[in-house]
Amino acid sequence: MTKEELLNEVKYDKNGLVCAVIQDYHSKKVRMVAYMNEDALKQTLYTKRMTYFSRSRNKLWVKGETSGYYQFLKGVSIDCDGDALLFQIEQVGGISCHTGNSSCFYRDLTEDIEIVINRSKIEINNNELINLEATITDRINNPKEGSYTNYLVNNGDNKILKKVAEESAEVLLACKDNKPNEIVFEIADLIYHLTVEMVTKGVSWEDIFNELKKR
Repeated sequence: MTKEELLNEVKYDKNGLVCAVIQDYHSKKVRMVAYMNEDALKQTLYTKRMTYFSRSRNKLWVKGETSGYYQFLKGVSIDCDGDALLFQIEQVGGISCHTGNSSCFYRDLTEDIEIVINRSKIEINNNELINLEATITDRINNPKEGSYTNYLVNNGDNKILKKVAEESAEVLLACKDNKPNEIVFEIADLIYHLTVEMVTKGVSWEDIFNELKKR
């Protein structure tokens, strides 16, 4: 995309401004968010010095013109709607914020973050188990030659439960020997075989999740 093509794609708001997200070229950390009008954008593209429009002062300003912390343009992308721009910049002096911080985003939310992250991980894991259940169900309903799942199911409960017992023992031994990689591998095997047995008995992982919520 040429400069002219980019300029033609920008959709300014009712005040003639477009949002500019400023990202460090090297660290990829977002340093600040500012606004540009058409003149500021043109000046930025052609001088390579980041130039913004000050809404409070109602004028253009070159970043660093008073502080010396200039920003030099390294790249720019426009979003799908044309109403936001992402700039890659080289920051002189390492400071982008008027507070003296390297980024305007220096105040982080810490409260309850771990809870949210842990819940997200649980939801992802739940989806994986449900996907496994769906794959096994499909294999039972649509047998495939050479399928290990079909082999287990065709040989009935005795075969499946024998494998569950064997994999349970393997998990215990891996834990006893304190071998993390083997623990992961053996638990994955156990879960797979348990899921096969669950499907044949009409029990779903959703049933298990609901039971766990009661505990």
